[in-house]
Amino acid sequence: MDNVVTLIVLLLVILFAVTVIIRTIRIVPQATAVIVERLGRYSRTLDAGLHFLVPFIDKVRANVDLREQVVSFPPQPVITSDNLVVSIDTVIYYQPTDPKSATYEIANYIQGIEQLTVTTLRNVIGSLDLEQTLTSRDQINGQLRGVLDEATGRWGIRVNRVELKAIDPPASVQDSMEKQMRAERDRRAAILNAEGSKQSQILTAEGEKQSSILRAEGQAQAAILRSQGEAKAITQVFDAIHRGDPDPKLLAYQYLQTLPQIARGDANKVWIVPSELNDALKGFGSMFSAHGGPDAAAPRRRETPDGDSAHDAAHDAGLPDVVLEDPAEALKRAREEAAGAARDAEGATRLSKDD
Repeated sequence: MDNVVTLIVLLLVILFAVTVIIRTIRIVPQATAVIVERLGRYSRTLDAGLHFLVPFIDKVRANVDLREQVVSFPPQPVITSDNLVVSIDTVIYYQPTDPKSATYEIANYIQGIEQLTVTTLRNVIGSLDLEQTLTSRDQINGQLRGVLDEATGRWGIRVNRVELKAIDPPASVQDSMEKQMRAERDRRAAILNAEGSKQSQILTAEGEKQSSILRAEGQAQAAILRSQGEAKAITQVFDAIHRGDPDPKLLAYQYLQTLPQIARGDANKVWIVPSELNDALKGFGSMFSAHGGPDAAAPRRRETPDGDSAHDAAHDAGLPDVVLEDPAEALKRAREEAAGAARDAEGATRLSKDD
């Protein structure tokens, strides 16, 4: 019996010794502060490291985390200056700087920060309209941070940053904003399309203008070159005729050679022989008969001023010798073609009357 009592007392002593050791030795981790009270009053603040307490006299009141912390508050309804209710979510970044003040100056500093944020946010948003609220987040964040940092300074809390996570206007206002934004985008698209069409038409007109100018310049150059070529050809023909020195008989013969070509066309139904042709033929026939028949129709050699004949001058100029056709045969063929053309014309006239 005595052994059992002795064992129990020994166990109690060991348990008491362990309890005393646990209450005496206190290890504080990094970035943590421990508030110690002695007999109910604040004694000291323990920093990181190994510390010894007086058992049953010293008591740990609170462990304060000294790291920066983030807390997100639920959406809060706020009324703007234009009487619209918006829902705003806030995020607060804070850090305890004085563990004693954070423990004794306020019972729950997180709840205090939340309520202070709500009231300050309502005061700030109440002076702004909806458009300013949506576009002035940096300004709102700065005002909130200034008010919270000043109010929480005596609590041993430093507010490092305040962010508005979301600003949600009413559903009807969101629908109106979407319609307004869609109309604005449609207006910009119409303006861009109009500008593009305008530029396209301007470029097309400029291209047509340049094309017309170039085409006109090309036609002008072609006309100039054509006229210069024709003038040069006429000059060369005139020089060749002048060097050949043709006589009246040659000119009359060429006239007779041209008449069948005039009457040869399919559209020529009526062929009128001019009176000058008869005079030319009479003169040509008189000259032919006066010189004694066909043999006298040989080309006459005319003397040039320097003693050479016209035939020699044409030969020297590189012109071919002219062989004249019998005038009687040419006259007869011309009359036959004229009679044929007259008959064709009468036949066409008769057919038109029958129709």
